[in-house]
Formats: sequence, C-alpha cells, structure tokens
Amino acid sequence: QVQLVESGGGLVQAGGSLRLSCVASGNIFSFDSMAWYRQAPGKQRELVAGITRSSNTNYADSVKGRFTISRDNAKNTVYLQMNSLKPEDTGVYYCNAWGKNNKGFSSNFWGQGTQVTVSS
Repeated sequence: QVQLVESGGGLVQAGGSLRLSCVASGNIFSFDSMAWYRQAPGKQRELVAGITRSSNTNYADSVKGRFTISRDNAKNTVYLQMNSLKPEDTGVYYCNAWGKNNKGFSSNFWGQGTQVTVSS
C-alpha cells in the first residue's frame, strides 16, 4: 500500500505565499520522479512542476519564477513553495510520484489533493 499525503493548501490573497508538502510512504524501494499537478474548476489537470530524484526540475511556463519545487529524499517528501500567487493559481493541487519496488518495477501514484484558493 502506497500513500501520498498532501498538506499546506488553503485560502490566500493574491500576492501571498503558500507551501505545499507531500509525504510518500508505503512498500516502495525508492521514489523516483515526483511532481505537482493542479486542476482548476472546469479544466483539465495540468503539470505545475516536476523534480527527479537527483533534483533536476521543470516548471509550467505559468509558474516559472514564482514557484519552487524541492524534495527531501530521506523523508520521501516533495515540497512546492508558491509565491506571488494569482487568482488563476486556484485549484486542487495533486502530488504525483513514480515509485520503484525491490524488483525494479515502477508504478505511478497520486495523492488525494489539497485545495488552494487565491482571492483577488
């Protein structure tokens, strides 16, 4: 059983900051690439930021320069620091991770999501 548990969402005014955390746990040998996705009402889920196990990162153009993804491999935790938030950043933010078992087989996992609401 693998779980991804997100926290840190909430309501913030435009221009404010939030820090999301996602703790991964379960019967997995290692967690490889991890990422944050978001889904706004009426829209498809989109990639916000991703990070490899060696901390190479990539970002959606809409968040570059404002959001920072990081991870702590010892804690199986990925973070998303969100600064200069805009109303269009509103949505449910989901943690995603690729985990590899001790036989080298990889599987993809999702968290339950955390709501981020940015008021204007």
